[in-house]
Amino acid sequence: MKIALIQTELSWENPNENKALLQEKINAISQYVDLIVLPEMFTSGFTMNPKNVAQTMQGEAISWLKETAKEKDCAITGSLVIEENGNYFNRLIFVFPSGEIQTYDKRHLFTLAGEDKVYTAGKEKLIVEYKGFKICPLICYDLRFPVFARNVEDYDVLIYVANWPKPRVNAWDILLKARAVENMSYVIGVNRVGLDENNHEYVGHSQAVDFLGNYLQEPQEIEGVFIVELDKNELLETREKLNFLNDGDEFKLA
Repeated sequence: MKIALIQTELSWENPNENKALLQEKINAISQYVDLIVLPEMFTSGFTMNPKNVAQTMQGEAISWLKETAKEKDCAITGSLVIEENGNYFNRLIFVFPSGEIQTYDKRHLFTLAGEDKVYTAGKEKLIVEYKGFKICPLICYDLRFPVFARNVEDYDVLIYVANWPKPRVNAWDILLKARAVENMSYVIGVNRVGLDENNHEYVGHSQAVDFLGNYLQEPQEIEGVFIVELDKNELLETREKLNFLNDGDEFKLA
């Protein structure tokens, strides 16, 4: 499976400008890819003003994702602000080439920024089955909570979309590798770059790690599209040889 990681600046609370920015980068992908991964809150940046940017599931951003998936004949995923039944969600959208949609609402809301005060937390983990791979997509702060990410579903790829700031980017690098090793899974991390309206600086470090903690794509600090290829046979052979996942402790989430 070929995956394109899009690392970009984001225009503050400006969905139209961000759509145009991302469209330009997507159009520049010259080779076929199976999946395109966008950052967290790709229409707005990490805003605590959801009413300024919220979309509905029938809104322009969702239509654009569907059109893009169809035109590129690939899946596309990223998170944005969605309003539903009077609540706001930091919702990851996974769009298949057919236009089918699956969603995941961020479970671990970032209390340091007050995300828990304005957004509603999700409860359900999402496992996407696509082109023979089982994919678990999560969002930013979820990375700090290994129990929720624990590979009890036998997934093959763990994806984190983020707005993860520069002062804590070392933790981002460490935890992405840790999630890959402990879950014997490929891990994809896609972060943004640039400054936001609150003067938070982002240096990207979008990357891809294999199931033994080796880089397939080393962390990058510039804008760009980085393409990686995952080999499921190699993953399965390594799991069978080492058998680490079968020795884990059983648990239930509250």
